[in-house]
Amino acid sequence: MIKIIEKHPIVTICIMVAVMLLPNLHVMQVTIMEARNFITAREMILDNHWLLTTMNGEARYEKPPLPTWLSAISALIFGIQVYALRLPTVFMIMLLGVFVYKLSVSLVQNKVHSLVNACLVITAFYTVGITIEAPWDIYAHGFMMVAIYNLFQLFQKTSNFWTHTLIAGICLGFSFLSKGPVSLYALFLPFVLAYAFTYKFKAFKPKTFSVFSVLILMLAIGGWWFIYVRLIDPETFTHITQKETSNWGSYNIRPFYYYWSFFTQSGIWTIPAFISLLYPYLKTRVRNLKAYKFSFYWTLIAVVLLSLIPEKKSRYLMPVLIPLAINTGFYIDYLIQHFKTLKDKRETIPVYFNFGLIAAIGIVFPVIAYLGLKDQLQGFWIQYITASIVLFSIGILIFINLKNKAIKTVFYLTVLFYGSIFIVALPLYNAMVPEHYTQITTLKDEAKTEGINVYGSNYVSPEMIWLYGDVLPIIADDNDELLFPKDKRFGLLAREFTDTELQSIGELYNIDFVRTYDINMADSSSKKHNDRLVNTYYILTKK
Repeated sequence: MIKIIEKHPIVTICIMVAVMLLPNLHVMQVTIMEARNFITAREMILDNHWLLTTMNGEARYEKPPLPTWLSAISALIFGIQVYALRLPTVFMIMLLGVFVYKLSVSLVQNKVHSLVNACLVITAFYTVGITIEAPWDIYAHGFMMVAIYNLFQLFQKTSNFWTHTLIAGICLGFSFLSKGPVSLYALFLPFVLAYAFTYKFKAFKPKTFSVFSVLILMLAIGGWWFIYVRLIDPETFTHITQKETSNWGSYNIRPFYYYWSFFTQSGIWTIPAFISLLYPYLKTRVRNLKAYKFSFYWTLIAVVLLSLIPEKKSRYLMPVLIPLAINTGFYIDYLIQHFKTLKDKRETIPVYFNFGLIAAIGIVFPVIAYLGLKDQLQGFWIQYITASIVLFSIGILIFINLKNKAIKTVFYLTVLFYGSIFIVALPLYNAMVPEHYTQITTLKDEAKTEGINVYGSNYVSPEMIWLYGDVLPIIADDNDELLFPKDKRFGLLAREFTDTELQSIGELYNIDFVRTYDINMADSSSKKHNDRLVNTYYILTKK
């Protein structure tokens, strides 16, 4: 089986991502960033706001539109639903995996090693997590990886530059049109610096025009939308730009060392990723020192550059996972080649601990899942039993092969374990829906049946607006003062009013409490329960 996988690496990568993510793509709850993207995509389709993008009817220029366009096109084909809107991100993970593989082949001239690198990047924790937490990022970095591969070919070759020039320029533009200069700074600039330190820019003069052409293409493709919006809606665009720029130096400020634990974002590969960064240890053990130096420099430069930005969030580290996966691949390759003969416990214990821990998680999963969900498993026993059998079996197989020092098999079983969590364990997420969860998706039709309009005030979250299914006009100003509509009777979705607010509104309207909508997946007694995801629905009738 392993030989078949290694014989068809690109097909393997695509099938692996598809099988891992497609079956349960719709299961996870929509996050705030996804909701913003999905609302904008919905309004592109329903209101034709393809260029002057909106969210809940108001200008939304904070993010470039390419990811939202792709989501909207998918929704046009398959319907306005979560599955369709998330679908393009799956293809972006495929694209990322394929071009990490292709770049790795160029670096190490070894297809098996390159497949290992691709597996590492597509199974890194934040590679998948970012598609839900901040979907724009996977587009920006996916397109950037295509550009980087073609730029690497351009830098290495002595002729036939133009195919790589065109693809690199187009994909740099697509990356810019996905999230502005983020990937240019976090992934592209570290790549260029690492390449300069490692491979040097030899015989560069004949390529000068090609590089200049790449930049022109990038600016033309990546910049036209910004220019268009600046010309058509200058006041709003300028206001939003100033607000976004000010956040870089005043919002989520963290110390320089905040990202020093960046390797933990690899998830199940945290320990191998850390060891791969021990340059004095690994430099004498890798088969291609120059390529290892390149990935090492690329990773560290990316972390340093990100650390220089005052605003810091864990998800901003996602682009670092790409060179880190390539870097970690050198350590995994070393283990595959030499683990059977290693005697030094300082080298073997971390390996046994890392993969043994993963195996142990699989083996104890049935117990942990039962204890955590025993009161909620009604209707989910088939999913629970299936997940338990699969993960328990993979855990046993990892232990057996680890004992036999068959590290290549252990590695692929670990990849299978990660994929199996999405395939067989993720459906159990639905078993965790709490009793207080109240679905708002029926409110739009209820209001239509009653012949009333629904408005929002006192903050309604993007997640709530997405689930509502339409534009929810906000009737509060910037100071939360209500600006009542002319309707004699209307619905109002808001945070629960205080007694003072009820008394004030009650002077003008009869207020009927209908229900509370709580879309938290955490129990109301939990610290994770977020008031932002709770709204109360009232019907107001003018006196």
